[in-house]
Amino acid sequence: MLVLDEVETIQRVRTDSREKSLNALRQLVDDLIGNRFPGLYVLITGTPQFFEGPQGVKRSVPLAQRLETEFGDQPRFDNPRAPQIRLQPFELDRMIIVGQRVRELYPTEVGDRLRIKVDDATLRALAEGVCGQLGGKVGIAPRIFLKRLVDLLDRVDQFPDFDPAKDYRLVVRPDELTVEERAAAGTSAALDDIALDDPALDVDDEGLG
Repeated sequence: MLVLDEVETIQRVRTDSREKSLNALRQLVDDLIGNRFPGLYVLITGTPQFFEGPQGVKRSVPLAQRLETEFGDQPRFDNPRAPQIRLQPFELDRMIIVGQRVRELYPTEVGDRLRIKVDDATLRALAEGVCGQLGGKVGIAPRIFLKRLVDLLDRVDQFPDFDPAKDYRLVVRPDELTVEERAAAGTSAALDDIALDDPALDVDDEGLG
């Protein structure tokens, strides 16, 4: 699997470099169609502007033709086999599902301990705690949620007596947030660390909250 992330940056380079990049993408697509690389899956991510705007894919007619995809009014019926896949915004339940999959994929020899101590209720508490401090904007919360989830799994994996409900306090520093995340949190990088407290999640003074 080959992932080419944030390809919309092609739009900001010089014209000649942009043309070469788009042509390289077209050649790669042709190679895949021609089965030159058997078994290879290529994922290209970009903003809607890259796929629909004048400085992106549409600037190369051959590439645009190869990636052309018709989207209907109901995203749930999008064809996952089409050249383009429309990504939907995160909502809380979907973020928790991602958390469950991360928990399943986490490399550990104490899988039962992880499933017990980082159960679905803990995942939801963590997700709600992060979202609550980012103005309820779930769409920008996954980065922080997943970062904190891996840290939580690390601690449970390494310390048998670690209990997230009692020994973990969710804290996010302003300097680790993006501009958009800081705006949603209503803070700036100059402030002290933000404790993401949610009374509904508190077990005791040191509990997850």
